[in-house]
Order: sequence, then C-alpha cells, then structure tokens
Amino acid sequence: MTKDGAGDETPTLDQARRQVEHYGLDADPQAVLVAVRLISAGARVGRAAEVHFARFGLSTGRYRLLADLEDHGGEKSPSRLAADLDVSRATVTGLLDGLEREGLIARRPSAEDGRGTVAILTARGAQRLRDMAPEHFGRLESMVGGLSAEERAVFLDLLARVVRGSAALAAD
Repeated sequence: MTKDGAGDETPTLDQARRQVEHYGLDADPQAVLVAVRLISAGARVGRAAEVHFARFGLSTGRYRLLADLEDHGGEKSPSRLAADLDVSRATVTGLLDGLEREGLIARRPSAEDGRGTVAILTARGAQRLRDMAPEHFGRLESMVGGLSAEERAVFLDLLARVVRGSAALAAD
C-alpha cells in the first residue's frame, strides 16, 4: 500500500478503503491512510537528512550526539546520551568511537564516577557545528518554508500527539 516517490499522494483514500474492506476490518481508512503516509514521509525525510548530514561528514546520529553535547555544556556520560537521544548504549558507543577517531569528541574519566567516562565536545567538534550552522539551519527552514508560522505551531502540536501514539506500533 505504499509508494515512496517525491510529491506522490499515494496511497489514496480509496486504496486504504479497499484494503480495510479486503481484510474485513473495522478500521477507519482515513486513519490508516494518515498513518501510512506519515511512515512514508518519515522514511523520506530520514533519507534526505542522511544526504544532508553527509555533506558535513556526519550522519543524523552523529550530528544529534554532537548537538546534544553542545547543548549540555560540552560534556555528558554515554548512558545519559543514550537516554536523551533515545538510542541504545551500544549505538552511543559506536557513535562516540567514530567521533573520537575524527577528533570531534574526546573521552575522559568521570569526576563523579571514577569507573565511568564522559564524552567531551572538542574544539574541533564545536567548530564543525559552527561551520555547518548557516547552511544546516537554512535548509531546515526551507524544508518547512511552505508552512506559515501558525501552521507550524499546529503541526508541532499534531506531531507531538502522533509521536505519543506511535507507541501503538511497538506495543506487545
């Protein structure tokens, strides 16, 4: 029921109706259509984001980690990064390993917990964020440039509600 071309309005409401009827379900075809299109849009935006961040030698995950470090004074424990970024500790470790190899972060023992470490945003990492900021934020603004300020406010509210509802996809 999905097609992933730019600007497509697929699937259609008629297609969603046919599928719901085909399976004999008591589901709202419009709700199904909205959910399917949102999943498709999320995948499309995710792919575009990876292309975007690759221009700066980063991935979406690596950028999010650097930005999170910068937003929190340039220092954070890997476990806190994992929780705040909503990813596994193993994912954070992999991201940190790559960023450390490039000199964008460093690790040092934690002052609070001698057994743990903290990730530190290096001057080089901070400079990468500064260098990319004008183009990055300009492209983000362009991405939603077709929406008025009022529409963006409504969209943010709707998006928050949909994200809360997304737990239904992963629930047991």
